[in-house]
Amino acid sequence: MNALRTTKDYLLLFVKGLSMGAADVVPGVSGGTVAFITGIYEELIQSIKSIDVSALRLLLKFRIAEFWKVINGNFLITLLAGIFVSLLSLSKLMIYLLEHHPISIWSFFFGLILISTPLILRDIKKWSVAPIISFFIGAGLAYWITIVSPTETPTNLFFIFCCGAIAICAMILPGISGAFILLLLGKYEYMITALTQFNLPVILVFVTGCVLGLLGFSHFLNWILKNYRYATLALLAGFMLGSLNKVWPWKEVIAYRLNSAGEQVPAFDKSIAPWHYLATTGQDPQILKAILFAMLGIILVIGIEKTAAYLKTKS
Repeated sequence: MNALRTTKDYLLLFVKGLSMGAADVVPGVSGGTVAFITGIYEELIQSIKSIDVSALRLLLKFRIAEFWKVINGNFLITLLAGIFVSLLSLSKLMIYLLEHHPISIWSFFFGLILISTPLILRDIKKWSVAPIISFFIGAGLAYWITIVSPTETPTNLFFIFCCGAIAICAMILPGISGAFILLLLGKYEYMITALTQFNLPVILVFVTGCVLGLLGFSHFLNWILKNYRYATLALLAGFMLGSLNKVWPWKEVIAYRLNSAGEQVPAFDKSIAPWHYLATTGQDPQILKAILFAMLGIILVIGIEKTAAYLKTKS
């Protein structure tokens, strides 16, 4: 954990939080992926894991400064502020972009995730059977999640609490999108609407589920990264590779549903080739634009990685 951050460092951390929040709004992109790409993933997991019984005892004894230091409070509050601002401000923007510029947006995320996978695998210094098996398990599981059909589910507050606990675990796993898990649980549009309309009871119950789910899951993640680092990194890289099916730019809708306004909207789709997209939908597949936006995602990740490496040499 870094206790010597400057104002510029915290501004950059806030921007990383904004990026994580923007990613979590999109069904198919994980905030955990952004955390991994930007080099804060393990610090995030360790910081969350630090919020335990011992830390809470410090809080109850009003030893606030000690509590704040133990949980890496400056890091967490800056990152969470960025995520929260992003979720509130970008929800409508992301919905607009996905509706009006879907191929460009999905291509950008496709390139971003595609290049991130080998960057994670690069950190595996010693290959053996366990990382190889973990990689294929992660890829297969993530791909299976992308082809599972969404389902209709209840809207009571207990179920919303459970959705928060489940989705947050996915949100901090690179490659598995919390937003997509909400889509599978039938609560993506419901929660986006709650955010845009500021439905406080639903938001608070969902956030409570997120907090409790995150505190429990972070302990497991921290333990497995410490004890089975290479296998875990391979598993996470596999998750990211398998999730590429969800962010493939060209889709054919194969099922529809009625939204809360009684309008017919896509419920489930499948990936198709660009030339099949033209034949199936009659719309321009925008192949050149897709390639350019995918390259933009790749260049962005490489730029972030190179910048992080440069800053590390200067520290």
